[in-house]
Amino acid sequence: MTDYKFTQDWFSHNIPVWEQLKGLLPERKSFLEIGSFEGRSAVWIVENMMNPGDWIDCVDTWEGSEEHKNGELSGAEDRFDHNIIKALDCQSAEHRSREDSWGHTRFASDGPDTTNNRVYKYKSTATEFLGRKLAHWFDGKNLYNFIYIDGSHVAKDVLTDACMAWPLLKQGGLMVFDDYLWGESRDILHRPRLAVDFFVNIFAESLDIVHIGHQFAVRKK
Repeated sequence: MTDYKFTQDWFSHNIPVWEQLKGLLPERKSFLEIGSFEGRSAVWIVENMMNPGDWIDCVDTWEGSEEHKNGELSGAEDRFDHNIIKALDCQSAEHRSREDSWGHTRFASDGPDTTNNRVYKYKSTATEFLGRKLAHWFDGKNLYNFIYIDGSHVAKDVLTDACMAWPLLKQGGLMVFDDYLWGESRDILHRPRLAVDFFVNIFAESLDIVHIGHQFAVRKK
């Protein structure tokens, strides 16, 4: 990854778990990532989980959450763009900067969507993005095979993201929560674990737990 620009590595320790999870996914896949930062996890998805024609929606405000007060978000959006361009080997701006009314940026190399891996960047809050998807795109057929919840660490935000994203997950699809064991010294309302526990209990009839650790992964029945 010498051509990538990463200042933090909050993902690599999860790779052994993701290597196992990707075996549960179908050949053709669609992904959603809530919280993208510099794109390290999205790059890994592009390089290790995608087949030709697969795509991922990446959603982030690039403003950080409540614990980001030391400047580590400075320049993160630019580094995300750079890293996605490198991962997809995009060569020209017209293939990676087309804007539409939703304000998303499409990253892709030359070629048809049936053979291209694509990354769609949405600079948005998760609530706004998911609300739009549910209102305008949800047709009962669902959208995603894999949803990664890695935005805010605040429990109410995590629970909101999960509940809004769940209808968009296909049957047999995976939802992965990051930082389940993070922040043991923090107030319980300001770390993800309480939200994940509530979600798993509330939706117990429609999911199976497939991994518990630093990350928590469930599969939709």
